[in-house]
Amino acid sequence: MAIRKPETKIGTCNANQILVRDKDLVEDLIGKVGFTDMIYFHILNRMPTPTETKVLDSVLVTLMEHGFTPSAIASRMIAMSDPTAIQSAVAAGILGIAGVFVGTMEGTAQNLYAIIDSEDSVEVAAEKIAKEYRAAKKPIPGFGHPIHIPDDPRSPKLFEVALEAGVDGKYINALKVLSTKVDEAWGRHLTINATGAIGAVLCEIGLPWDIMRGIAVISRAAGLVGHFAEEKESPSGYYIMSAIEEQIPYTGNRQLD
Repeated sequence: MAIRKPETKIGTCNANQILVRDKDLVEDLIGKVGFTDMIYFHILNRMPTPTETKVLDSVLVTLMEHGFTPSAIASRMIAMSDPTAIQSAVAAGILGIAGVFVGTMEGTAQNLYAIIDSEDSVEVAAEKIAKEYRAAKKPIPGFGHPIHIPDDPRSPKLFEVALEAGVDGKYINALKVLSTKVDEAWGRHLTINATGAIGAVLCEIGLPWDIMRGIAVISRAAGLVGHFAEEKESPSGYYIMSAIEEQIPYTGNRQLD
């Protein structure tokens, strides 16, 4: 079988010029395009509309910081280990953007695309998904939060920003319908968490579900740079280590002399 020769339409350069998606980096982009627009353009190969920029920007701001999460703790521990290697500290934290923390917007988006594309009504399709997750005893992406109870304050704000910016709203509506079906299936209220809301609003601006976690990576990387900077000014790594030693006892049969 013949192997197709690879190609790229993203970028190229020579001694005097750099092209990005057919635009001249120096003449067309630097000083003329904001970072949020550049992210959308680079990923989807077209400049965003003002609506799309507003929504993506709100998502990037939302995901940048949430305190001492696993990603921030990992980043600070590596910063303690090597205070000169900011790239290592940020990389360590980025590895924590996964299926439990931060990265669950892609699972939400998969469900929302399935609901909208279903031959069933939104209500019926949403109910089927909720019941499937409940029957399988699996957590449903985009719902529930250990801290923000009963509701995550970020979610309605993201919906508000997106709707005011001019999105259609069909994915936001589908998520709200799914929320009612989730509450019915679980027999209690589970909040739409921030990553659930982000999945919906990123669907509204046309992002494929399987690259949405990448938006979290971009945003959280900036937040981790902030944690690295603070770790240098106000170290917490050794305190975290000592707290672990105090709170998690060794329970082996042989104890220290």
